Amino acid sequence: MKLAVSMYSYYRTVKAGQMDIAGFIHEAKSIGAEGVELLDFFYKDVVLDRIAATTALQETGLPCPIFSVAQNFAKPTPEEREAMLNKIKFGVDEARHFGAGVVRVFAGDVSEGITFEQAREWIIDGLSKASAYASKNGEKLALENHGKLAGRGDQVRGIIEDVRKRSGVDVLGANPDTGNFLLVNQPSHAAIQEVATLANMVHFKDFKEDPTGEYVALDGTKYVGTAIGEGTVDLHQCIDILKDAGFDGWLSMEYEGREDPITAVPRSLDNARKYLPS
Repeated sequence: MKLAVSMYSYYRTVKAGQMDIAGFIHEAKSIGAEGVELLDFFYKDVVLDRIAATTALQETGLPCPIFSVAQNFAKPTPEEREAMLNKIKFGVDEARHFGAGVVRVFAGDVSEGITFEQAREWIIDGLSKASAYASKNGEKLALENHGKLAGRGDQVRGIIEDVRKRSGVDVLGANPDTGNFLLVNQPSHAAIQEVATLANMVHFKDFKEDPTGEYVALDGTKYVGTAIGEGTVDLHQCIDILKDAGFDGWLSMEYEGREDPITAVPRSLDNARKYLPS
């Protein structure tokens, strides 16, 4: 397994105007990351940002194994769902440009006026079309456990299996996020047991309970993000399960805590190394 750092770890730094995409790549190099995860979320000018990222990757020698998009197929109109499909196609095209082999995707979530059954069908349809496009372009997709429709391990596995059956290709796999499972009240290691054999990447993240936390689970429990190894996720067991399942891909470290990322991310990366198989 190799350790990358997701640019989302520096969300607050970027939002404050203290870091751009190129700056993130150089920061990742300086703290010892083996690769970086880039996101469409941080693009301001696609052409200019793509050039800046490409240049920074060349200067640092770092690979970009993952390009992430955040789309939602639980939309009521065909036009909205087509726009979401185009977001994934854009991600596939960017992944090809950067030499990334995996595109992180979402499913979607229920909202007012949309039933669970409707939303799930739209998700299966959209991800099936996205899988066909990714397959033609030699890319894999990784569905993250995110929201209520794809939050639990069994939900993620069910969507992947249905999409593979409908699309006829097996490019859609899982992106088990070790923190997000807590938000649907499922122990992370138990959830990962359900999707480990389907993992195309992993978001390595830690949370802990906090009554003032901004992340609220289905049962009302509140959580805050922490540096890796400073929360309550059983990360050792998560890694053991992934290893036993034969996963040898990228762990993309994602930090979502309150501490300044400039100090928290390097410590988190150092801590993350302690969990890697020797």
